[in-house]
Formats: sequence, C-alpha cells, structure tokens
Amino acid sequence: MLQIIKEANNFIWGLPLLFILMDTHIYFTLKLHAPQRKILYAIRLSLGMENTDNKNLSPFSALSTTLAATLGTGNIIGVSTAVALGGPGAVFWCWITGILGMATAYSECYLSVLFRSRQKDGTFVGGPMYVLQNGLHNNTLGSFYALCTLIAAFGIGSTTQSNSVTQAAYASFHISPHISGLILAFLTGCVILGGIKAIGSLCERVVPAISFFYLFGCFLLLILYHRQLPAACIWILKDAFSITSIAGGFVGSTLQLALRYGIARGLFTNEAGIGTSAIAAAASGTYDPKIQAYVSMTAVFWDTVVMCLVTGLVIVSNMLYDPASVQNIPETALTAAAFAHLPYVGDAFLTISLAAFAITTLIGWSYFGEKATEYLLGKKGIPYYKLLYVIMIYLGAIIPMRLVWECTDLINGLMVIPNILALYFLRRHIKS
Repeated sequence: MLQIIKEANNFIWGLPLLFILMDTHIYFTLKLHAPQRKILYAIRLSLGMENTDNKNLSPFSALSTTLAATLGTGNIIGVSTAVALGGPGAVFWCWITGILGMATAYSECYLSVLFRSRQKDGTFVGGPMYVLQNGLHNNTLGSFYALCTLIAAFGIGSTTQSNSVTQAAYASFHISPHISGLILAFLTGCVILGGIKAIGSLCERVVPAISFFYLFGCFLLLILYHRQLPAACIWILKDAFSITSIAGGFVGSTLQLALRYGIARGLFTNEAGIGTSAIAAAASGTYDPKIQAYVSMTAVFWDTVVMCLVTGLVIVSNMLYDPASVQNIPETALTAAAFAHLPYVGDAFLTISLAAFAITTLIGWSYFGEKATEYLLGKKGIPYYKLLYVIMIYLGAIIPMRLVWECTDLINGLMVIPNILALYFLRRHIKS
C-alpha cells in the first residue's frame, strides 16, 4: 500500500500538479494586476484593523490562525529537503512560488468571504467547500473537499505534527514519546474546546512570538556566516538557472531539480492553491472581501517569502561555512547542521522552535477539520471530531509515520483540483 501511494504522489506532485498551480499563480497575478505590489498596505491592514464584530474573528486573528496552520515543519524541514534534493537553487524557486502564490491566496480568501454562510448564532463559516456549494452550486465537490480536509486534519494537522514534536523532544531531552503525546493532547484539547474565539486569541499572541524567536536565531546565524552570505546568494541564483549538473546539496543540481523541489516545497508550506487558509479568512468579522483577502494574502508572504527564504540562506551559508557538517547526513538535517553552530543552545533552540510551530499547527488545523466536520455532519458531529482529534495527537506521537505522511500528501494533492476549478469558474467575481 505504501509503495502504491508513493507512486501516486510522485505522479500527482510531479509536473502536472506543479504546472497547474504555477499557472494559476501566474494567471491570477496578471488578472488582478499583481496584488503583491500592495503587500505593505496589506501588512498595515492586518496590524491596524479593529474587530467590529464580537461574534467573529478580527482580521489579525484570522491571519494568525492561518499562520498557525501553515508555519511549521515545512519551513524548517521542508526547506532542508528542498536544498538537499534540488540544490541551493531550490531556495530561489521556493521564494518565487511564495511571491506568485500571494495572488492565488488573495483569490481563495476573496471568494470564501464572498460566498460564506452566516449561522443562527451570528458566526460566519466558509472556505472552498462553501465556495463550491454557494458559488458553483455543486454540493458533491463541496462534500469531497470537506472530506479531504477532514482526513488531512488527522494527518498533517494532528499525527504528523505530534510525531515531529515527540521525536525532537526525545532526541534533545530524552522525553518519552508517550509523555510528550499525552501533554500535547491535553494542551491542545484545552484550547480547541474553547472554540474559534479561543483558538484565534491564542494564535494572535503565540504565533508572532515564536516566529520572531525562530527568526532571531536565524539572524544570529547569518551574522556568524556574514562572510559567506554574499557567496551564498550568488550560489543560489546561479544554481537556480543552471542547465548542467553542478554540486549542490546531496545530488547534482540542475534547473529541473531546482524547479521541482523548490516549487513543491513552496506550495507545501504556504498551501496557496490548496485552499485551507480561506477557511480561517471566512471566519473574520470583516464584511469587505477585498480587505480580508489582502490581510490573508500576507500569510503567504510571512510563511514563504520571509521564513523559507531566511531558512534557505542559513542552510546555504552553512554549506559554505562548514562543508563537513553537511556530509553524510539525512536530507532533513541540513537546518539542524546549521543551528549546531549557534553557541551553547543550537540544538535546543531548533527543537523548541520545531515544537512551538508544531503545537500551533495542531491548533490551527483543528479548526479546519472542525469546519469540514460541520459541513459534512452538522454541529452534532463536532464533539466527536474534537475527541478523535485529541486521540490522534497521542497516537501520532507513538506510531510509525511513513504511511501517514504519504497519505497526507495524496489528500493535499486531491484538494487542489476542486479548489482550482472554483477559482477559474468564479474568477469574474474576484476584484482587486
């Protein structure tokens, strides 16, 4: 089964899906006259808007919930594997994917606010499933997307994140996965029982703090690598357009490999095209879809344009600073090799960052799965979903994860198709 799913993922996440997603990014960038150029305006909106609807999230809380779900191991481990398999040039293409992906994220969030539904208690619900239902009038595709979201919540949302935390905690502090799993399940359960307001309130406080914490460590390393940084930038740019194979990471890197792994990791980290970030955007109390779309677009900026780029610069600079440190190590260990040079606290610093990002991802994705459950089963299914979600956090801490990762990748790929169809069929409704 594992081999069959791996082969399916190799096909789905190969050239067909990468081409569709990049084509979508470019199309909406051109159609909307590059909403990316208003990124500073969007950041000011995200920080300056007050919530006028107490029943729903503020724009910043909706953004923080999105970032909670997207910022995580992909920004740290994903960039490491991209450089290992695609060479330093993969950092450039990952960055380009983030730049262009902001237009797709804008479009997804615009439609989700436009076609969301208001419940009897005054709260908004939305996302691609409601866009498919209310915009395209296709309940079947809406249910399919919601089902995929629910499955993905148990995969990338709970089990894979708890496994990442417990493995890191065991490696650095020798804490039993059983203990780590129980603590994670308890803490996450306490938060998600409070509903979306509790989730949003926690995320808007915690996500910026841990992001600055991680970036602070990266900037300390870049100061340490300041002599290698200019050469690292040149290497990334040259390798991004290299037609012939040259040394890079663990394999010879070419333009094709740099494109493939850079774009794939960029798409995986920011989820632009998958559509899940629009679920949080629809929960905002903002009534103007354009305003919320701009605010939510900044999630891709922070996630990929900033976080992935800084991580990539740290990795490539370390490859020049200490080439021996990246020899004969796993593909996922390039970031750890760089942080090992942070005096006294390197390993612990990265472990704490990974754990903090994974915990926020657990909380952010719990909301995505909750809204998918509500779409499929109504509110009566939510308590059972939350109970199962907490149980899966513990199970994820103690079970082998190879099959779960592969199934999650497959589900994410399947989610792209109905979401992209909705974007194209409803494109005339999107305004910039």
